Amino acid sequence: MNSLLSTRSMRLLSTGGRYAFQQRLLVTRTPSTTLYREYYATMVQKSTEAGVSTNQTLSNADTYIMKAYARPEVVLSHGKGSYVYDTEGKEYIDFTAGIAVVALGHANPEVTAVLADQATKLVHCSNLYHNEWAPKLAQDIVTATMEAYPQGKQGIYAKGSDGTSGARVFFTNSGTEANEGALKFARKYGKHVAAAGSLGKGTSEALRADPNLKCGIVSFTGGFHGRSMGALSVTANPKYQKPFTPLIPGVQTAKFNSTNELGAFIDERTCAVIVEPMQGEGGIHSAHVEFLQTLRRRCDQVGALLIYDEIQCGLGRTGKLWAHQCYPEDCSPDIVTMAKPLANGIPIGAIMVSDKVSSIMNVGDHGTTFGGNPLACRVGCTVLSHIRDPEFLSHVDAAGKALEQELLQALSSFIGSLVVEVRGTGLLRGIQFSSDPSKLVDLARDRGLLLVAAAGNTIRLVPPLNTSIADIKKGATIIAECVKELASEWK
Repeated sequence: MNSLLSTRSMRLLSTGGRYAFQQRLLVTRTPSTTLYREYYATMVQKSTEAGVSTNQTLSNADTYIMKAYARPEVVLSHGKGSYVYDTEGKEYIDFTAGIAVVALGHANPEVTAVLADQATKLVHCSNLYHNEWAPKLAQDIVTATMEAYPQGKQGIYAKGSDGTSGARVFFTNSGTEANEGALKFARKYGKHVAAAGSLGKGTSEALRADPNLKCGIVSFTGGFHGRSMGALSVTANPKYQKPFTPLIPGVQTAKFNSTNELGAFIDERTCAVIVEPMQGEGGIHSAHVEFLQTLRRRCDQVGALLIYDEIQCGLGRTGKLWAHQCYPEDCSPDIVTMAKPLANGIPIGAIMVSDKVSSIMNVGDHGTTFGGNPLACRVGCTVLSHIRDPEFLSHVDAAGKALEQELLQALSSFIGSLVVEVRGTGLLRGIQFSSDPSKLVDLARDRGLLLVAAAGNTIRLVPPLNTSIADIKKGATIIAECVKELASEWK
């Protein structure tokens, strides 16, 4: 690998070389992509030669990291595209993408160059001041959303008072924070509607007398919205909720994709309904058209906000910019939360809200120290420029169909017995098994494929969105081989 480096680069990367490299970037203000690649390659080699051993890393983790995760004894060191590598040199096709995060693949050269350049300029300045990139990313998110769904007329697509797009964006650091913010906005909106007395006569009088009564939130079975207290309160899974009760009051859980009792759950005291148009952790289940139409209609009737959590299913994962854009216009949301792929692994989240929501939020109503920082937002601009491209989305759609076809063909003899169902859209796919598939996850990893589980004995397939069709087929083949090997054990 050293043969690839120039003499000058080698001097930069010798003792104190990292500092010299950084100083060169500071002086030039325009980092060389070639130099960065040389630097990266050398650092990987040095870490392999003199780095902490796998056993030592695992020991340190066991000793010093709080035991919140169950992880295999694998230490990942670097990646490239759809592949990652561990400290023992083993190669894996990555069908997890950091749980649907690394949309453009690992060590993406363009993302890397943008990160390096911005790091020499301004990483953080807080929201005491404007920075160049947060307004640009907000503009890109809103513009891309409107362009991708010109039929939209309500919710986030409704025009503002000046006739232009009324949607606005608030930046956070994660998906959980985005959902927390959305719920917080909804609580204030509920008070606004109640105080205005714009509902049915009897109800409006009661709510106007005490606007705090309009605070109810409805979520759904199988949904996953995060681990902080508000987001956890709308994540109806006893495994996650029980250790931390009591949760926030006023939350009810209705059955996903069932319209029978929505009228009873969503009433005049409801301020918000939160739902994933396509559930990820819940087992890869898509919302029915009639279900979302009923939610939209019922929210309008009672003055509640419809929140779509698109943290996993949004930003190209389904082959559309947003999962809800797979549905008719009368399913449109008032708020969309996003995070995972927006900056390809750099922490960022965002809340896109309609004009009627942004118009009732005042200075000081919400805030964040790190949210909207120039580093994450600039990377977000780069990532979104790819994801919003129709050709990119066409590839996601084609890759998803290829994955489905390969799986159905390879697993045909097991469907209806060991394999309950193959489902999903784009590159958010799931295989539901009749038994716990944890052994399959382990076996696939041994064979060089990383998978992540979901609820209901389901394996979730969420590779980088730019994964090649060849690698998609290669991954599907490994899955099929693992199923065949484990078939006798599962019977």
